[in-house]
Amino acid sequence: MNLVFFDIECASVHKTTAKICAFGYVVCDEKFNIIKKEDILINPKGGFHLTDRRGEKGLELPYDYAEFKKHPPFPAVYSFIKELLEDKNNLVFGHAILNDVKYLDLETRRFHLPSFNFSFSDSQIMYMTHVNDFSRQFGLEYITANLNVEFTPHRAADDAYATMKIVEELCRLRGVSPLNLEADLGVTRGKISEHNVVKPTSAAFDKYVKEREEARERRSLNRTKFYIYLSRRKRKKNGPLYGQVFTFSRNIEDDVDLSIPLVGAIYEGGGAYSQKLNDCTIYVCEEDDGTVRTKNARQLGDMHIINVEQLKEMLK
Repeated sequence: MNLVFFDIECASVHKTTAKICAFGYVVCDEKFNIIKKEDILINPKGGFHLTDRRGEKGLELPYDYAEFKKHPPFPAVYSFIKELLEDKNNLVFGHAILNDVKYLDLETRRFHLPSFNFSFSDSQIMYMTHVNDFSRQFGLEYITANLNVEFTPHRAADDAYATMKIVEELCRLRGVSPLNLEADLGVTRGKISEHNVVKPTSAAFDKYVKEREEARERRSLNRTKFYIYLSRRKRKKNGPLYGQVFTFSRNIEDDVDLSIPLVGAIYEGGGAYSQKLNDCTIYVCEEDDGTVRTKNARQLGDMHIINVEQLKEMLK
């Protein structure tokens, strides 16, 4: 069994097109001895309109763009790539590989070619599962910096090599072979067949997504409960808090066991509550709150900012 790591660079990517300009790959044995490393340049049959993953322009590939025009278009290399990825003796990996698989699929559609049919694993999902952190996407540059792997970002063959080094290090850290790494991490391979793409995942990642969705649903229900309470509450026309308008951070609002009694006490004291920062005279948040609403409140500078304990003291 050989291991195949690949990466793709595109001249441009849109919803329905991905004009591939480079296919880089590394083939190695189960001991990570490299058998072949190659960059296949491809004429994208279109101009270069490069953006980063946020959609911002300025991304540059480490190639001479004129060189791409000297090479054949995707259909000329399609058979080789298809044979490489579909070979049953090859175990296929990539980093954030779902995007690359979709690019391959879009190119087959553009040139009216048969679909790819192979399974694949994602070193990004593997690393996130290994460190048990799914709160962000870990890029090649971040991970390889920790592993002291030198490579040229966005040169396809070098990105493929960096992916190989990540998988190799995960095998070393977990004391397993590359053939057993997926089972050890609880990873499920992705696959493409007849233009249908199934994303790779892991049991830990699926659990994280489920818990995140449940937390989001709880926040939504609590926010609705809080807003309903506000709409029904009437403030007194006098009291020690008369003239003061309070606003809570999102985190405090969503904790209805805390926020609803606090708002009730504010209204009993003659104060008011508004969700508009411009109407607010006293903003309540925790000191380490870095949410957008709290950042905006701090930037306004014309309101009194206190924490929950200080509010409780004010309300006695």
